[in-house]
Amino acid sequence: MRLKRGLIVSCQARADNPLHGPHFMGAMALAARDGGAVAIRANGPEDIRAVKAAGLPVIGIHKVFSERYPVYITPDFAAAEAIVAAGAGIVALDCTDRPRDGEPPARLVRRISEELDAEVFADISTIDEGLAAADLGATYVATTLSGYTEATQPKPEEPDLKLLETLARRLSVPVVAEGRYNRPALVRQAFEAGAHAVVVGTMITNPREITRMFVAQGVPV
Repeated sequence: MRLKRGLIVSCQARADNPLHGPHFMGAMALAARDGGAVAIRANGPEDIRAVKAAGLPVIGIHKVFSERYPVYITPDFAAAEAIVAAGAGIVALDCTDRPRDGEPPARLVRRISEELDAEVFADISTIDEGLAAADLGATYVATTLSGYTEATQPKPEEPDLKLLETLARRLSVPVVAEGRYNRPALVRQAFEAGAHAVVVGTMITNPREITRMFVAQGVPV
């Protein structure tokens, strides 16, 4: 199923967002497809079933939150199994070395590949994590979590292009840029740095946050 080179749109909305739910995420996926997206990233079985109607490859995640552990992106095999059953051909999971309530990445990557016959999209935050994920057999390595782990704080305003460029140079698997790519110019920089694809979410599919940005930066007090 190897992902085409291009823009991936993340269609997600939290429970407190007015656009939360499969009906809205399905519509977002259709709009993204018509705009030229090559794939959709979506959370949870219900939303994944809805976005499948767009006819694009689906990178599925299953957020399972824990009060004790920081890892919540597809932390165990049951979460992965549920999203593959819903139609995700690619499973994204947290491949950082942080503690989790679930299987370690090495076991999880292997089980997803062998038992679910799905591709693995490894969300990482550092160079070492990216190299390790590729060694484990991940199909794709993505910079998704740079700026969102203790090892990568404080979170910068700009994307981690250095991490992207280093991984693209050192890995043979496709490297995907994700995280704070909120302007077309930054997306272009990512491709120039070696990205196979770039994931954009908030600035395409979250009107509430876009509105807040315009109000904060453009409306005089």
